[in-house]
Amino acid sequence: MKHPFLAKSYWNQQPTDLAKVFQRAVDTPNLIDLSLGDPDFHTDPRIADAALEDVKAGWTHYTDSLGIPELRKTIAADYAKTHQLHYDINELMITVGACHGTYLALEAILDPGDEVIVPSPHFTPYDGQIRLAGGVPVYLPVEEKDGFQVDPEKMIQKLTNRTRAILVNTPNNPTGACYSRELLESIGEIAEKNDLILLADEVYGAFTYNQPYTPLASLKGLKERTITLGSFSKEYTMTGWRLGYVAAIPEIVQCMRDINEGICFSAPAVSQRAAMKAIELKSEIQPKLKEIYRQRMIKAYQLINNTPYFSVTEPQGAFYMMVNCKETGYSSEQVMLKILEKAGVLMLPGTAFGDAGEGYLRLACTVTEEVMEEAFDRIKKISWS
Repeated sequence: MKHPFLAKSYWNQQPTDLAKVFQRAVDTPNLIDLSLGDPDFHTDPRIADAALEDVKAGWTHYTDSLGIPELRKTIAADYAKTHQLHYDINELMITVGACHGTYLALEAILDPGDEVIVPSPHFTPYDGQIRLAGGVPVYLPVEEKDGFQVDPEKMIQKLTNRTRAILVNTPNNPTGACYSRELLESIGEIAEKNDLILLADEVYGAFTYNQPYTPLASLKGLKERTITLGSFSKEYTMTGWRLGYVAAIPEIVQCMRDINEGICFSAPAVSQRAAMKAIELKSEIQPKLKEIYRQRMIKAYQLINNTPYFSVTEPQGAFYMMVNCKETGYSSEQVMLKILEKAGVLMLPGTAFGDAGEGYLRLACTVTEEVMEEAFDRIKKISWS
């Protein structure tokens, strides 16, 4: 959009594919929305009730800019108990969601022109976050035939003298892929040999279905060079509370804190207090959520593979699936639009997650199994000839 009040660097900026899709879907009657990664569950009422009491008790002010010390202690204790991974509270910063944390981390570590290797298809905001921090995203395509796993040899081929970091997102959005411990060790070895920083986006760590979740920083020798990005949004169905955290060496955390003083200073006090209650209830909340999503993923897997022209690989993690739509003969965007117009079902085109997503749609299992059945009953009636 060209306007004299806008910076010239934004004159040619276009709405993202996601924004275009949502604009198109607004007027669709009886819409079944399989596009958004926003869980269809409300926050546990015990968390909400505790937060309300905290508001009444006066938790309505700024907090320490790194976050409430008690919350950071609680997160550190949870990592120690669950993963035998030990953090001091000066290695933790509470952020306004994981995206905020990602941007601050990138701003802290990148000089202009530094490159970040990003396996793709990838979470859409990575592009803007890296560029805003002055960096250059370098995409490493992953393929369905490999289970959307990273090939370490191909990663090595992407290295240059400007490579600064590797972004590792597992369980993955949008593919649902989970990296094995062996693969994470191979990526860690690449980082160590080339003195690179590892950005570990692990916001879906609670949702792995075929293998245990392994925090990248828990692997031998990797904690110091790993910046871990976490969130309460999906693991505790708290998307609207806007709360995440970053775990890294104190020098990076302090730098992020300094940068953030000119952005938003601290995360909301009431959200931080709610997060403390959420961790307290972790053993009651997360296993139930994981089982519901696992069942939904299995159901989606069956429905997709029983729908002509569509296929999908076995679920691995998170609550996303990359649906192969190549047999339709149409592009991802064309398939998405036809499904929206003919069936009133909304998924995202794979190209919203990078060029490597062409030929796919991303499906989010954030509706009930019955709603998914209705969606695919509608899709089956579409003619692709």
